[in-house]
Amino acid sequence: MSRPQLAEARRVRAVELFEEGASNAEIARAVGVCSESVRRWRRVWEEEGASALRRRAATGRPPKLDDDQVETVRAALERGARAHGFEADLWTLERVGVVVDRVTGVSLSRASVWRLLTGRLGWSLQRPERRAREREESEIARWIAHEWPRIKKGR
Repeated sequence: MSRPQLAEARRVRAVELFEEGASNAEIARAVGVCSESVRRWRRVWEEEGASALRRRAATGRPPKLDDDQVETVRAALERGARAHGFEADLWTLERVGVVVDRVTGVSLSRASVWRLLTGRLGWSLQRPERRAREREESEIARWIAHEWPRIKKGR
């Protein structure tokens, strides 16, 4: 359940409790909000009715990608960057933008790509570890145990 849906469900439950005659404190405990929210909801409910506490349609510019397109992008990105012709299997905002354009025909700015990834897809920033492939843990441990104390003592 999304955050707006959860908030609406709380308000709907509060209305049911208003109609049963529950106190603001009881309702606040039951739906998990502060009593000030319940007082505000009760005022709206008394003045405008239960429908005034329903979720309203989002205002502002509609998103460039609909939900089906977002799922198409998710599937394309999960195949990996190499599957889309990139040398390394690493995603950058520019690369994601190219893939979005290829699979949906919609061109997004870097900021919009970031919002798509972190908001609608729920992904987070991941940075690759900067480590040599030839790294030998046993040699590093030996150096720290033997060489580093010798070097430090020489100061």
